[in-house]
Amino acid sequence: MRATGIVRRIDELGRVVIPKEIRRTLRIREGDPLEIYTDRDGEVILKKYSPIGEISAFAKDYTESLFRSMGHIACICDRDMVVAASGVPRKELWDKPISRELESAIQGRVSLTLNRSGGGKPMAITNEEEPSSYTAQVFSPIIADGEPIGGVLLVSRENGAEMGDAELKVAETTASIVGRQMEQ
Repeated sequence: MRATGIVRRIDELGRVVIPKEIRRTLRIREGDPLEIYTDRDGEVILKKYSPIGEISAFAKDYTESLFRSMGHIACICDRDMVVAASGVPRKELWDKPISRELESAIQGRVSLTLNRSGGGKPMAITNEEEPSSYTAQVFSPIIADGEPIGGVLLVSRENGAEMGDAELKVAETTASIVGRQMEQ
């Protein structure tokens, strides 16, 4: 753990304010769920809760199936990071924070088809990469209980690759199934 030097008092209702700088750095937004952990040393640890992270094995199986059947890189992400990815080395995308552009797409709740050959500009998946390596992309948001909680992406790096209605329908169907799984 890293000390921040910030000290806060608990109010009469048992609340503690998390400083704005920390919330911004960790991308904690109003209404975000936090898990509370304690350890034997008396430390209280707050961790961002990811409902999709709870089904990461399920998400990994889905991305593997998508990669095998579609032949494109497949990713499932929550609102903060890539939860599962297939078709690329694990360390390239998995457990990496998502890009602001992808975060906006999730919040926008709109499915997207982006083909460089058609004049579209694919978006970066993570903060650590350049979107210029992608030639085509489809995205569909995962909605559970009326809230956007993540997204499904199919991505290609092959020259001349194009994503169409079939890839978009597969992404939308997967997002719908994952969303329903989260509601149970």
